[in-house]
Amino acid sequence: MSLHQQLLTRQADGKPIRVGLIGAGKFGSMYLSQIPRTPGVHLVGIADLSPAAARTNLARVGWDVARTEAVSLDAAVKNGDTHITEDWKALVSHPAIDVVVECTGHPIAAVDHCLEAFAHGKHVVNVTVEADAFCGPLLARRAAQAGVVYSLAYGDQPAMICDLVDWARTCGFPVVAAGRGHKWLPHFCNSTPETVWGYYGLTPEQATRGGLNPKMFNSFLDGSKPAIESTAVSNATGLQVPSNGLLYPPASVEDIPYVTRPISEGGVLEQKGMVEVISSLEADGRKIPYDIRMGVWVTVEAETDYIKNCFEEYNAHTDPSGRYFTLYKRWHLIGLEVGMSVASVALRGEPTGVAIGWNADVVAAAKRDLKPGDALDGEGGYTVWGKLLPAATSLRMGGLPLGLAHGVKVVRPVAQGQSLSWDDVAMDTQTHAYKIRREMESAHRA
Repeated sequence: MSLHQQLLTRQADGKPIRVGLIGAGKFGSMYLSQIPRTPGVHLVGIADLSPAAARTNLARVGWDVARTEAVSLDAAVKNGDTHITEDWKALVSHPAIDVVVECTGHPIAAVDHCLEAFAHGKHVVNVTVEADAFCGPLLARRAAQAGVVYSLAYGDQPAMICDLVDWARTCGFPVVAAGRGHKWLPHFCNSTPETVWGYYGLTPEQATRGGLNPKMFNSFLDGSKPAIESTAVSNATGLQVPSNGLLYPPASVEDIPYVTRPISEGGVLEQKGMVEVISSLEADGRKIPYDIRMGVWVTVEAETDYIKNCFEEYNAHTDPSGRYFTLYKRWHLIGLEVGMSVASVALRGEPTGVAIGWNADVVAAAKRDLKPGDALDGEGGYTVWGKLLPAATSLRMGGLPLGLAHGVKVVRPVAQGQSLSWDDVAMDTQTHAYKIRREMESAHRA
């Protein structure tokens, strides 16, 4: 039975999936826009630091104000409407909630939200992939111990890449490479919120008019988000990552099977079975026609002449050898697609991507020379960007995970381009995020 048919059945039976949303910003608002159009789903509550902002966003996406006036979570459950609150703990502990959608984008807070939800027997769809990047394997383990499902969010590229990888392996294809697209040139890694709009091709006035967050957009541009998302994919699929960071080979959609081959066969991969990101810009900055910038892809291999011949007979576009084929989606719809995860988790008990091991990590690297007393401002800011590394490399060097490089002070000089370590900063060691990360490191040293 399809997910949609199961949702219809839940609606007809009066047993909707009861959802609690934490964070009603841009991503959360996109999901909110789809909930009234989805059968068998009841948004019981929204927890947001600014209930007023949450109400504004609900109005923006077309919600009926009358549906958001529940005075309590209990009233929302009884009447089928939605309660808005600042109290996220009350939301995740309410017995009627089935699934918590963590949508804050704040990695340290997200860890708290996930752990508390697990403790109360709630499934979690974690949109805040920044948290998954530095402790997803242990979050997955904690969820399993609690008997609940922890999942990456469909609509975000990592879960969609995981879906393509699963398709390939279920069909019997070995996965040569998988990943997403990105607009990339090497100097983008030093971009700041002050330079981001020029690289995007927007004026500051246009960005202000659109209400666009320069730090958030810069976290994509400077390579931090691609590294974060590639880490999540690697840990969820077992695919390996480049030994010294993403390569960003430029390619059109049709050229992906050419470049995502091993170096020995004319491609860029160190080995088969890797995560990579395809650039939509040539090295000289020229735009590539028919790019994969907003999409996801997987490259598979025909292991026999028979399969190779099938590719040829059905006009599949391959590399010149005829053995490497790429399946792709050119677009992702972000929060508009989160319902896939909510339904899969609640109805099938299956995540749309979850860490199965610790293969990869995102280490904070200096955008400029840093001196003692400087405060790090995390992904997309002025001080650091995220570099993708094998987990073993990060563990060996004591790499500082990008997701914890927020509001911490530098204690010794760090040169531009250098990866930071725990010893370079003064950390707050009392947060759940810090403790769970260190616990994960200790487990992998044992």
